[in-house]
Amino acid sequence: MATPKAKSPARCTHRSLGERGAFTLPILADHNPGGQIRKSRSGKRRAIVLAAVQLLIVAHVVSWAAGCFGGRTTTPIEPSESMEFSKYGVVNAGLIFFSIALLSTLILGRWFCGWGCHIVMLQDLCGWIMRKCGVRPKAFRSRFLIYVPLILALYMFVWPVVYRWGVHWGLGADPAHVRAWQFSAHLTTSEFWKTFPGLAVAIPFLLICGFATVYFLGSKGFCTYGCPYGGFFAPLDKLAPARILVTDACEHCGHCTAVCTSNVRVHEEVREYGMVVDPGCMKCLDCVSVCPNDALYFGFAKPAMMKGPAKNAAPKRVYDLTWREEFAAALVFLLTFFSVRGVYDAVPMLMAAGVGGIVTFLMWKLWRLYRDANVTLYRFQLKLKGSITRAGWVFGAIVVLTALLTIHSGLINAAHTTAGWYDNQVTIPPQIVFSGDNYAIPPEMDRSADRAIALYTLASSARDGGIGLSRAWQTAIDIRLAWLHAAKLEFDQAERILRRNLQRNGDTESICSALALILRGSVKHDEAAELYLRVLTKNHDYTRMLDDFANWIYGDPEEVMTICRIRLERNPRDLHALRWLSIMLMQTGEVEQSVAVARQTIELDPTSPRAYQFLASGLMAMGQAQEAEEALRKALALAPEDAPLNSMMAELLEATDRYNEAQPYRQKVAEIQQRAGSGARPQGH
Repeated sequence: MATPKAKSPARCTHRSLGERGAFTLPILADHNPGGQIRKSRSGKRRAIVLAAVQLLIVAHVVSWAAGCFGGRTTTPIEPSESMEFSKYGVVNAGLIFFSIALLSTLILGRWFCGWGCHIVMLQDLCGWIMRKCGVRPKAFRSRFLIYVPLILALYMFVWPVVYRWGVHWGLGADPAHVRAWQFSAHLTTSEFWKTFPGLAVAIPFLLICGFATVYFLGSKGFCTYGCPYGGFFAPLDKLAPARILVTDACEHCGHCTAVCTSNVRVHEEVREYGMVVDPGCMKCLDCVSVCPNDALYFGFAKPAMMKGPAKNAAPKRVYDLTWREEFAAALVFLLTFFSVRGVYDAVPMLMAAGVGGIVTFLMWKLWRLYRDANVTLYRFQLKLKGSITRAGWVFGAIVVLTALLTIHSGLINAAHTTAGWYDNQVTIPPQIVFSGDNYAIPPEMDRSADRAIALYTLASSARDGGIGLSRAWQTAIDIRLAWLHAAKLEFDQAERILRRNLQRNGDTESICSALALILRGSVKHDEAAELYLRVLTKNHDYTRMLDDFANWIYGDPEEVMTICRIRLERNPRDLHALRWLSIMLMQTGEVEQSVAVARQTIELDPTSPRAYQFLASGLMAMGQAQEAEEALRKALALAPEDAPLNSMMAELLEATDRYNEAQPYRQKVAEIQQRAGSGARPQGH
């Protein structure tokens, strides 16, 4: 790169680090009169691309919600879905998408963050609104917290593998308690929204990971301190040959650094290395667009990790925190993260990371309010010449309240987590608990149940006898409390808890199912049957409760068929009712009608292995072994790891003296049963 032309630049001060990290950038007035930076053309293009990405996401959701393509759609095209591969070997659309993004990053650098991420679009929109309001987001720079995204990425995508193949077995745990890892494809689903939160979580998430992180941590605050995907994109960027490069026309005016929302010191890096080497660069191209000499461009060169020594002196990174403050900040972040993650069963991991970064900043600023003589927060003067201003007192009160809420969330979370640990020690089989017979609970289990009950009660809402501020997880807690009381043979107490929940929240399948089991366990069979009939005839989407009822009253198929027919009158496409009607018709000897219902079920849902199984059962009863075998093969093509289907196929082949063909299916059943785990705690049924 040629030596910069000798000119006398007019200088201005561009402050990006609050009261501590001011640096001076030269602005060449003869290129831009008044030192004005020209507007970025790339910004509009990127906004259009990001908006188009958002519209595609909306179209995907709407098409699924509207029942297009038979109510099925591709599995969520979301990087977090890749965890299913790490845990269980499942290939889904999210894994394919994330793999393509990672591989393209190896070539093009960290482009996806700037041009394809909806969270970046949210942050850019929030930053744009703030600038319109006169607030220019300032970066919060920390040495330690920059590693949070990588740690989260390793936890999400690498730790499941380490745990499965190392820690879990190394601790001597039974491998059967780990769900089998087996390569399989799951590219479509009818439960698209299953892994996504509702509006009660989505709206706070947008506010926290959008406005709040941008305001307190900088324009790309969440990307810098909370995004696990960036934890992989950043190191891969160092290997990519595509970079922001510079020509000899560069005069180091500093416009590029001034407009970079990724907090990259562009003018210094291109001066020293001839290219941008910071892995935080998201290839937004704003720097390229505003260069008054058009000296910057996107091209290919050697990767950043091969940048070599600086021509003059390596750009010095400026941080907001001292080393002692860094250690304290890391501790605050960890405590905050674990305090809020999963609290009230409502705060997901990424949201907890955003909250952790914000609380860390607030606590650091509160410390500076105590220590420094002059402290500002944007246009607010919090402390002046050693005196705390009115704004400072308000800010301090807000931070203290935030700290208290965080501590409270930590206590609630700790109580709930510890309760779950004691809960898992109560391992009496549900079949015994709900058999109607008396038994003696072992003393150690009884103590564990008492401790779990006390801690679950503490984590409950204030209205339910605890200290919680939300009832978001109260239904789940009430179900666990009911189970523990039932395990202690305290059925009246269990029933009282569940009826209180029903009175406050109305019918929900989980509570109604649990209450029916409690009534059965306390030998109130008439009340249990009445509850089943009332709830199942009114709520055609209660599938698990229908299973419970049908299995309980299997010897009286007429009652089950009555409920199924009532549900089908209201919704002829009620697949679960059709399946149970087919089973009960078979039970009563009405084989032809059972087969007809099974065929009807397949017409409505040709992807249901159970429908083919019921059809095969009917055909076998009618002596049509060849047609039954065809139906079973279709079922196994849809669910090859299903033990009952493999067993049924083995029986059919053995019934026709094809023992050699049946043997692989018998072996498959044995393998599935060996892998199957039973480590989950009893759910009351």
